[in-house]
Amino acid sequence: MVALTISAVGRVPLARGLPIIITLDKGVEEATIADVKAAIAAKYPKFYPARQKLALKDDNKALADELTLMTAGIVDGDKVTVKDLGPQASWRTVFMVEYLGPLIIHPLIYHFPNIFYGGPVTHSILQKYVYAFVLLHFFKRELETFFVHRFSHGTMPASNIIRNSAHYWILSGALLAYSLYSPTYSAASPHILGSIRNNPNYLWIGTALWLFAELSNLHTHITLRNLRPPGSKVRAIPYGYGFALVSCPNYFFETLAWSVIAGMTGSYAAWLFVFVSGYTMAKWALKKHRAYKKEFGKQYPPNRKAIFPFIL
Repeated sequence: MVALTISAVGRVPLARGLPIIITLDKGVEEATIADVKAAIAAKYPKFYPARQKLALKDDNKALADELTLMTAGIVDGDKVTVKDLGPQASWRTVFMVEYLGPLIIHPLIYHFPNIFYGGPVTHSILQKYVYAFVLLHFFKRELETFFVHRFSHGTMPASNIIRNSAHYWILSGALLAYSLYSPTYSAASPHILGSIRNNPNYLWIGTALWLFAELSNLHTHITLRNLRPPGSKVRAIPYGYGFALVSCPNYFFETLAWSVIAGMTGSYAAWLFVFVSGYTMAKWALKKHRAYKKEFGKQYPPNRKAIFPFIL
């Protein structure tokens, strides 16, 4: 058995009465940080484990759930601090809400042009293709969220849903849809008539490139899923299609897919989304690339770039 004193950092309204002493039925060799969180939640049911951040006294670094008390440097009688992280939402929920925005906004603007443009719009073949691309992309992302992705972190602050969703609901939702389905790209527009954007061969080439990028993105997501057994946080070096050149081919292929849409249309909104999302994914890729190299050292393939082959 092990007894620990749990004290609060800041305001913890769901756990009034701290500090308290909790007792675990395991020794420091078997008991984990997750066990400590469960014991706190048993005392304060509304203060569920995902809201808790445990740390050693006088140390702000969060202790991972899977750590044993011995590994964390905790002994019987020690003091541990707990911080309330606030209401939490699962990453799966956050992703579902993010991708739902464009799936609602694009059909509304596409099918009800009188409301948004003040009159009817006869959609060009280009608009029909791009409309299908966008819906298929986000429908694919929703299916991946349900059936493919395995998340290393269970939750995030629920308040972040609004911030994270703004990128998709505004940039790839309202702004992109309003630009793509406007009269500028309609069947009667001089921007389309007599231009390459009305050429069937051009449209089929764009479709082939977009489909290649989307299927490649899906393939890399499945590869990453298969690296991590269900219910675990195991990390391993990914190999296979796309990974020979970059650490994050999923980000590369997604950037390529959106670049195809931007190139086919020439839309300022599409290019803005490519640059904003590409910059964001490049930052994520560089961070993940550095983490791979730090964790696996000389075992990690030295010639890989982070996101763009041979460049970055």
